[in-house]
Amino acid sequence: MISFRHLAKSFGSKKVIEDVSFDVRDGEVFFIIGQSGVGKSVMIKHLVGLLYPDAGEIWLDGEEISRFDEEQMYPVRMKCAMVFQHSTLFDSMTCAENVALPLRKHKGLKPKEALAEARKRLDQVHMREFADRFPPELGDGMRKRVAIARALTLDPRYVLFDEPTTSLDPVSARRVDKLIRELSDTLGVTSIVVSHDLVSIFSIADRIVMLYKGFVRLLGTPEDFKASSDEIIQQFIHGRAEGPIE
Repeated sequence: MISFRHLAKSFGSKKVIEDVSFDVRDGEVFFIIGQSGVGKSVMIKHLVGLLYPDAGEIWLDGEEISRFDEEQMYPVRMKCAMVFQHSTLFDSMTCAENVALPLRKHKGLKPKEALAEARKRLDQVHMREFADRFPPELGDGMRKRVAIARALTLDPRYVLFDEPTTSLDPVSARRVDKLIRELSDTLGVTSIVVSHDLVSIFSIADRIVMLYKGFVRLLGTPEDFKASSDEIIQQFIHGRAEGPIE
C-alpha cells in the first residue's frame, strides 16, 4: 500500500501542495485529478525520488521513503515503474529492442534472452506483431503501449501513469484505458493515473482523489464524485466554463 501523509511541497514562493493525505490500495486503479498546476504529477514524482517533500511522509509497503538517498531509492524504483506523458522511446531501436533495454541493464539478460522476454511483454500490451517495427512507424497510442510494456519488464508492483491519454485520438485513448484496467485485473498491478480525461476517469477508476488549492477536495469512488453536491467537484467533472473554480 502507498500512503501520503500531510505532504507539502513548494517551488520558491509558490505553494503547490499544502497538506495532502490519502492512501492507495493494492491492486486498484487510482486516479489523481484536478486543474493544471495543482500538483498531480508532483505527487507521483515524490514516489520515485524525482522530488522530495518539504514536509510530510510517504509510506510504501511499510517503509517511510520520503527521505531516502539515491542508493535507498533503487529498490523503490524497481517496485514503481513510471510511464511518462511522452513515450520516450529510442527511435533508432525497434520496439522489442526498446523493451529489452531495461532487461539487459537491470536483470543482466543476454541480448537474445532479453529480446525473447521483450516479445512476451509486448504480447501483454497487444503489441507483439509490431516487435520489429521502429517507433516512428507507429501511432502515438501504439508507442504508448510499447512504453507500458517497457515499464512492465521489471515486474513492478506499482505503475505510475502521467497523463497517459493526452494527445491521443479517442480510439487510442480508450485502448490505453482498457490496458490499464487489464493490468490491474489480470496482473494485480496497482495503477496510479494522473489525468484530465473525464472518459478515462469514469470508465476505469476504482477510486479518485481531487486536489484543489493544495488540499484534497474529495476522495472517493466515481459514484461519490457524481453524487457530490460540491459545486467545485460538479464544475470540474462536467467540464463547465461557469462556476466557482477560479
